Amino acid sequence: MEDQAKSDTTGVLIATTGALTFAAMVAVFPAAIAPAIGVALEVSPSLIGIQISLLYFGAMLASLTGGGVNQRLGACRTTQVALGLLATGAALMAIGTLPLFVFSSVLMGLGYGLTNPAASHLLVRFTDKNRRGLVFGIKQTGVPLGGMLAGAVAPALAVAYGWRVAVISVVIPAVLGLILLQRRRHQWDGDRRRTTTWQAAPFADLMLVWRHQPLRLLAIASFFFSASQLCLTVFTVTLLVEDIHLSLVHAGVILAIVQVVGVIGRMLWGWIADAIGNGLIALLLVNSVSLSGSLLVTQMTQAWPIWLITAALCLFSFGALSWNGVYLSEVARAAPAGAVARISGGALFVTFAGVMVGPTVFTLMQPLIGSYTKTFFLVAAGTLIGMSLIWRARRLSSYPLTEDQ
Repeated sequence: MEDQAKSDTTGVLIATTGALTFAAMVAVFPAAIAPAIGVALEVSPSLIGIQISLLYFGAMLASLTGGGVNQRLGACRTTQVALGLLATGAALMAIGTLPLFVFSSVLMGLGYGLTNPAASHLLVRFTDKNRRGLVFGIKQTGVPLGGMLAGAVAPALAVAYGWRVAVISVVIPAVLGLILLQRRRHQWDGDRRRTTTWQAAPFADLMLVWRHQPLRLLAIASFFFSASQLCLTVFTVTLLVEDIHLSLVHAGVILAIVQVVGVIGRMLWGWIADAIGNGLIALLLVNSVSLSGSLLVTQMTQAWPIWLITAALCLFSFGALSWNGVYLSEVARAAPAGAVARISGGALFVTFAGVMVGPTVFTLMQPLIGSYTKTFFLVAAGTLIGMSLIWRARRLSSYPLTEDQ
């Protein structure tokens, strides 16, 4: 029995990490080849920030009902639905018209928004709570891993075969994931509730988060942290091409390196959170690194050597791309039994709002400020606000919630 549970833990961790890796790769693919897409659609490359905002608008909508969908269909089936939506959106985007580009971005966002509530449900069900920070940290490495794959693969495919082929290629791993998940669906979805009416009260999960002040502060802080994360991920390539005058492929390689640092950071910060026994302190520490890195990026110029530019972006990544596992572990720790997916969905609605707003504000402010590097002063300010909210939440926190809170 113990061996079976251990096997389930490993399988669940691999599946949830793989699904999140794929979702993140699809989300970052357009950003990694933004200059090429901009030329094809006859729009500015900086408008890729609007595309990311549309994607996360879809993710926000999905997170409102993700907990209910998860309870009705089961976490495994919900993950399959997410993969299908992501692949369909990518296929439509490859057609290459502006209206379909907008629609497909929202559709991919619906898929992205379903992945984390389902993953949180499975991980809490099949893993040891004393290793939750590390486990969630490992799962969240899927985001930088996906960005790393996008940064390494998308520019190369776009240069060799065109951006449309690059985008539509993501359908292949989606189909493979659907097939592999089906083999475990019966076992992992044994706790689903077919009578759940997920669409009856779409804001119920958000209100469950909002009524608990420490969790509310934590969710609002994630708004600023996610804005910082996406601005780094979305604008790194364009910053390097437009401000530093690197080639698209060279910029993509640096983005991949930045994402590798994020992978390491998520595991390390998850381990630190477990070791010190306080995820909120870990969140303060990790975002202190993010703040320092963002300030360094504001000072970058074409005169900097490549190694120093890469080092500054990697320091930024070690904070800005590494907080998520600790955050979701804290959210899960706060949730009452059986409500992890609901609490996660409600909290992620606020998180995704930051992802949607951050790149949009960056896109609008960049022409006024005059450079991509200097625009990261806004990112630094947001990170500082988020840290102040975490400090407040730490003083007020009292977990876990009860069902009526």
